[in-house]
Amino acid sequence: MSFPKNFIFGTATSAGQIEGAAREDGRTPSIWDIFAETPGKTYGGETPAVACDSYHRFFDRDLPSLKALGVDSYRLSISWSRVMPEGIGPLNPKGVDYYRRVFEALLENNIIPNVTLYHWDLPQVLEEKGGWRNRDSIEWFGEYADKMFTAYGDIVPMW
Repeated sequence: MSFPKNFIFGTATSAGQIEGAAREDGRTPSIWDIFAETPGKTYGGETPAVACDSYHRFFDRDLPSLKALGVDSYRLSISWSRVMPEGIGPLNPKGVDYYRRVFEALLENNIIPNVTLYHWDLPQVLEEKGGWRNRDSIEWFGEYADKMFTAYGDIVPMW
């Protein structure tokens, strides 16, 4: 099978599926964390608390795997509650730094970062204010998106 010359071969994950470190370095719970911690909601009681621990193992395990696959692009999501623990307001420097290091490492390895801003991980603190049913969620997401574009617009070419 042949692909067009400009075809981008990639793979994808989401923060909740792979990162783990659900309550480390300032990250607060997301709606997925709370859902998964509810007994009977997930197969075998699995939660994103550890997942496959990409937060700790991206550089020594996941990045080499992406290189070995020969992908051109990697679609990943940013954990909103890792970069903005209160859902709005100040950024969490540790969270912002983590993603910057990931994006830079991808680019250094000729893998294009392709970022999803939301993959079912609304910060729980915003869910407690009504979540997506609250019309203020428009402003919350706008603030988050603007801060991500500002923080990473220089190194993330695909959103």
